[in-house]
Amino acid sequence: MFELLTSAWHALTGVLGPHGPAVNAAKSYVPGDFSIHFFLQLAVIIFTCRVVGWLGKKLLHQPQVVGEMIAGVILGPSLFGLLLPDLQLTVFPKETRNVLYVGAQLGVGLYMFIVGLTLNLDHFKSKARSAAMVSGAGIAAPFLFAVLITPFLLTVPGLFAPGIDRASATLFMGACIALTAFPMLARIINERGLANSSLGTLSLTAGAFDDAASWCVLAIVLATFGAGAGVAVLAIGGAVLYTAFMLGFGRRLLAPLGRIVEREGAMSSEMLAMAMLLFCLSAFVMDAIGIHAIFGGFLMGVCMPRGLFVEELKRKVEPLAVVLLLPMFFTYSGLNTRLDMVNSATLLVIALGILIVSILAKFGACYAAARLSGQDNRTALGIGALMNSRGLMELIIINIGLQKGIIGPTLFSMLVLMAIVTTVMATPLFEAVYGRKARARGELGALDAPLATI
Repeated sequence: MFELLTSAWHALTGVLGPHGPAVNAAKSYVPGDFSIHFFLQLAVIIFTCRVVGWLGKKLLHQPQVVGEMIAGVILGPSLFGLLLPDLQLTVFPKETRNVLYVGAQLGVGLYMFIVGLTLNLDHFKSKARSAAMVSGAGIAAPFLFAVLITPFLLTVPGLFAPGIDRASATLFMGACIALTAFPMLARIINERGLANSSLGTLSLTAGAFDDAASWCVLAIVLATFGAGAGVAVLAIGGAVLYTAFMLGFGRRLLAPLGRIVEREGAMSSEMLAMAMLLFCLSAFVMDAIGIHAIFGGFLMGVCMPRGLFVEELKRKVEPLAVVLLLPMFFTYSGLNTRLDMVNSATLLVIALGILIVSILAKFGACYAAARLSGQDNRTALGIGALMNSRGLMELIIINIGLQKGIIGPTLFSMLVLMAIVTTVMATPLFEAVYGRKARARGELGALDAPLATI
């Protein structure tokens, strides 16, 4: 009996270990191992995100999405891995992260598809000029500041990869500063009750253009690092052609789907399958050309038929995407984040300088552009506050820079700090300059009102 209990105990304690045969004396995982880890990881992620998100709302008055971003960092090496490294590696072994990555891309892509469904195209048309000016300023100013600060950063050992030329380093820094946290911006806009407002649509549209431009610049930088000019041509040319096709013909081609749902009075399983098929194909196209799957999902959502079709589709898809899938995106990025790399006074000063420059370049430029486009001071400040949020889109692009050998771990950590600070400050700054007064005037709903995205 004792041997039986001992054997059972070993089996239980070894459930999270690899069960495949050794390959070149290395640990090998079989499909069952990935399954075991995946469900445990999901449970840990959901629990942590909900708890940290709740605490963030109650104690810091931050939206759920900011709490989820912080939860992702907590689950990574910056806290969980620092305090309990063995347990953290047991729950999130490196061998299983590719599976988590795929789930993360599905979650964020599907959420951006839902955001596209919510986008008010009438507001977009009426605010096209303002959105273009805000987007242009949100791209031009960061690259101008990057031109000014990159020569100094190149003199600090360990920030950039040895031998990188000034042009590539400047382009990369410009792309990092120009980024807006497109998925997080969308979530904040939904949670703040801005989804159907002209301010929310303007900010989201400008953020989408800024992020797309940053990804195109990244493609150019990667091309200079041996990937070839074809990478940049495919990314930029493919994105322009696909976007033009979808905006020019997509809505007309998809209109019959809306008529079918209106005629039947509900969305059938077959129609839901068709919508998911189109979402996956659009995400694939954008991912395959080197931009990002989220832009494909967002673009397909924009082109979907409005009316009962969108209402039914959101009702069926949104809760699962927000509660189960999207938190994987935050956690995957957090697993690659280390905040202990900025460990000297000099590096802290440099990190603070990058943060200040990033805020001036994004918040200041977008505010000025919004004012020049005719927005009142309060609205322009609100736009600047929202556009200044970097979030985990920043983490994605700097992870690519680290993996491709463009930047070193120290600059990576500085940019992570910049992303976290600008994201955390976005909501309280927005509420201070716009949200509170707008709610007092009845222009926005109350923050404690039920929200479909929570």
